[in-house]
Amino acid sequence: MTVSEIIRLDASDNVVTATKTLEAGMSVEAVMTTGIVPRNHKLASCDIKQGEAVRKYAQIIGYASEDIPAGAHVHTHNVVFRNTDADYEFSTHLRPVAPAEIQDSFMGFRRDNGRVGTRNYIGILTSVNCSATAARMIASAFGPEEMAQYPNVDGVVAFVHGTGCGMAGQGDGFEALQRVMWGYARNPNHGGILMVGLGCEMNQIDWILEAYGLKQGPTFQAMNIQDTAGLAKTVETGIEMVRKMLPEVNKATREPCPASELMVALQCGGSDALSGVTANPALGYACDLLVAQGGTGVLAETPEIYGAEHLLTRRAVNTATGKDLIKLIRWWEDYTERNLGSMDNNPSPGNKKGGLTTILEKSLGAAAKGGTTPLTGVYKYGEPITARGFTFMDSPGYDPASVTGQIASGCNLVAFTTGRGSAFGSKPSPCIKIATNTEMYGRLISDMDVNAGAMLTEGQSLEDKGREIYQLLLDVASGKQSKSEAQGLGDYEFVPWQIGATM
Repeated sequence: MTVSEIIRLDASDNVVTATKTLEAGMSVEAVMTTGIVPRNHKLASCDIKQGEAVRKYAQIIGYASEDIPAGAHVHTHNVVFRNTDADYEFSTHLRPVAPAEIQDSFMGFRRDNGRVGTRNYIGILTSVNCSATAARMIASAFGPEEMAQYPNVDGVVAFVHGTGCGMAGQGDGFEALQRVMWGYARNPNHGGILMVGLGCEMNQIDWILEAYGLKQGPTFQAMNIQDTAGLAKTVETGIEMVRKMLPEVNKATREPCPASELMVALQCGGSDALSGVTANPALGYACDLLVAQGGTGVLAETPEIYGAEHLLTRRAVNTATGKDLIKLIRWWEDYTERNLGSMDNNPSPGNKKGGLTTILEKSLGAAAKGGTTPLTGVYKYGEPITARGFTFMDSPGYDPASVTGQIASGCNLVAFTTGRGSAFGSKPSPCIKIATNTEMYGRLISDMDVNAGAMLTEGQSLEDKGREIYQLLLDVASGKQSKSEAQGLGDYEFVPWQIGATM
């Protein structure tokens, strides 16, 4: 790419994107601007009549709510959203990637069950909000001086949440929470787990242990406050349990492991109009490189593929996989309608300020994180991902809830693109952040790991930026700290998706 005043993504588009603020009366791509067009926003490259489709990425992103003259600013004031009504095709655009000739590796923690971690934490999982304070008190007891005795342990982390009771004992919400707890307990980035409950909550620890066949042992323990003589005794007991775990967990050491053992959560937040131009396609290229190694990329945020799902069904390995994705879309349409919302509620004020007009536009850019390889599987929120390659997990577009599900599904790394800026981080799976534009990267350089904006400002190619991201994933998997890790992020980003009524 080269620096230009505008970006045209496809010859059939009737809008282009401004790379800098355009003043009224400027000549741009053979049209004259009729007013100010903010940086990263769209302008009409031809007349668009009221009711006509507005096209970007060679796809519909909305409809003109009024006549839009060539050169006019195109945004929420003159574009309206309509629900998608696509004729879905299945498995018509399959582009399998050739296996890599050279197998890449990273230094990981190989677990007894054969899975590989990129970190080695002890996690304290709460079954209910009522045990959150106990879990935080236990974790806070382990300071730097004590942890220095265990150099192979990355830390003791409390994963607390605001649910677990006042909910139905069956159904989508209950099952999702149990999958999250089980998924975090078995995530390979955990060397040890302590589960802490109250005792009378709906989300019973014993049920989880029984349902998933979890057995207590030296590095897996569970207890309830009501059975342990109260809060103070629970904290005291929990600290002692973790102290006994530490020498065992510290026995784990890094060893060479194939890149095929990486499962990367593909995430975006605080998006702007350049997300689908720079960072997301570059991450998609990195995902293709990972898939060529036999690894796994996990796209999520179902509302943020809305309007782009027809492109993903064409990549589904079979019709059943494609239909599984459409079932999720239909569920979300019903879910938002019965909660008096709209699928177009998703673009935030920050997204819109960054030039995104509708969820359709946002989704077309967001889907680019998944690269170009076949879609091999579609999974429930927090469900264990067993397929290799490019996969999809159902989740809301709210980043902490989405990443929580991806980690529960088995992701041992997180790659997070952002155009507005994000202070997000995650544990136990480290997160790298990829900036979509150079201006924001420079302003938030202490938070950003990669500047994909250099694709525009410095002419870096998609392939070079994708390889840079892929190499950073290997480096972070081997122990290099991401910038979010270095700043201590990740202790408050555990947010299980709450589905259903609070009772």
